[in-house]
Amino acid sequence: MIDEAESRDPHVQLPRWLAARRFERAEAGLQRHLSPRGPSSLLVDLAGNDYLGLGTDPRVSRAAAQAALTWGAGAGASRLVTGSLQLHSELEAGLAQFTGREAALVFSTGYQANLGVISALADRDTLIVSDAHVHASLVDGCRLAHPGRLVVVAHNDLDAVATALRSRWQPRAVVLAESVYSVLGDAAPLTDLAALVEEHGALLVVDEAHAIAVAGPGGRGLVAAAGLVGRPDIVTTLTLSKALASQGGAALGSSAIIEHLVNTARPFIYDTALAPAATAAAHEALRVVCAEPALPARALELAGRLAAGVGLPRPAGAVMSLPMRTPAHALETQSLLAEAGYRVGCFRPPSVPDGLSRIRLTARASLTDGQVDDVICTLAAVVGTG
Repeated sequence: MIDEAESRDPHVQLPRWLAARRFERAEAGLQRHLSPRGPSSLLVDLAGNDYLGLGTDPRVSRAAAQAALTWGAGAGASRLVTGSLQLHSELEAGLAQFTGREAALVFSTGYQANLGVISALADRDTLIVSDAHVHASLVDGCRLAHPGRLVVVAHNDLDAVATALRSRWQPRAVVLAESVYSVLGDAAPLTDLAALVEEHGALLVVDEAHAIAVAGPGGRGLVAAAGLVGRPDIVTTLTLSKALASQGGAALGSSAIIEHLVNTARPFIYDTALAPAATAAAHEALRVVCAEPALPARALELAGRLAAGVGLPRPAGAVMSLPMRTPAHALETQSLLAEAGYRVGCFRPPSVPDGLSRIRLTARASLTDGQVDDVICTLAAVVGTG
């Protein structure tokens, strides 16, 4: 029996609170576990984000190893102290040239890039209009910014965006979208969003994490595909950890925007710089994409075949998802597919913005035609029995 003093003791209450939360997750089928893997696997990977298969490309691995040997294991400090390396500026120049933007700024992760951009470009004099399906990093960026007003609109709802912009009293406004959405795999209506921000004097921030090196001309993203490159009222962010097979993130835009981020983005200023190995690996992967435009085209081709084979709309990038009835059904389907030789993603609340559990599939340029045909047949059999 716990007495009154013990009931107020945090050393007693915390284990109880944690146990209660764990029970609630387990009852809802939402308890998660880490599953460490080795350097190789017998399973065909349809869950990861290595869309071009460059994660094991010897050119990329060699670049990472050589950078570690030359520069050391870490950058050693934040970018504004002694952590800015020639490697960073070379990667930033390469990213800006590839995407057609004036300047780029590399962060330690894509998550940090989104936190930095939103918190630096929005404040109490700003309205933020966010699509309901944006990534958690953009959501947390909104929280860090403490905007004057935050309006979350239904997915790809242009009328709702227009209404929010028309009714604002804040002097500035920022609209948030992903070019390719990470759960549904569909595209944002970038041309229409760009027209709205131009009409209302706002800024459009587009997360190209799942589009860069996959979608658009030569993998240059959907901002480029929409003909919006060079617009000073559009800022893009991206990750180096997906199609570019490394780690880190970047913001791209006008030189004035990048200068502002260097001076005000707390997740940039106070964070240790991206490690040399990751920086060099990302730059080498970017060189490969520039030299081999067939790689992004192959990833998109296989994604289209996979989607058509399982009855899904053609995705805008390499991501697609199958809705599941319940979290338990999603877990069971994931397990059955693993038994059949395929690793797939399992998305459950709160990771999915609409609360609907899904099996997420990702295409990869290095998959064979036979593997794609086989997984289509396997999925049809497994999902049909779920």
